Amino acid sequence: MTKLPQYFLMLAVLAALMGMSWGIHMAISQDHSLAPAHAHLNLVGWVTFSIFAFYYHLMPSAAASGLAKLHFGLAVAGLVLMIPGIYLALTQGSEPMAAIGSILTLLSMLTFGVVVLRHGLQR
Repeated sequence: MTKLPQYFLMLAVLAALMGMSWGIHMAISQDHSLAPAHAHLNLVGWVTFSIFAFYYHLMPSAAASGLAKLHFGLAVAGLVLMIPGIYLALTQGSEPMAAIGSILTLLSMLTFGVVVLRHGLQR
């Protein structure tokens, strides 16, 4: 059995912990100017990665595919670039990293869509 669901879920939990900590920091400081980056970390990192983890757990044949490995790489690269990229866009007006991360995240979801179409929703 592949470890892909575990990897996605571990990263989802890490994103949730980081997102919650960031949210608490924003509440304490009363500075919510970085809320868009915080929201993307929670939504893409925690929610989306969790959904990926559970799908791949339920569909081990899909998780074992090369396309799933490509999906994982695109998803991680997208998140790693998008969140700091949004931070930079908000604080310095520099948007290229956010754009690249967003495109990789979109490609990740398109790849996941292909995986789902190929392997279906049933065991």
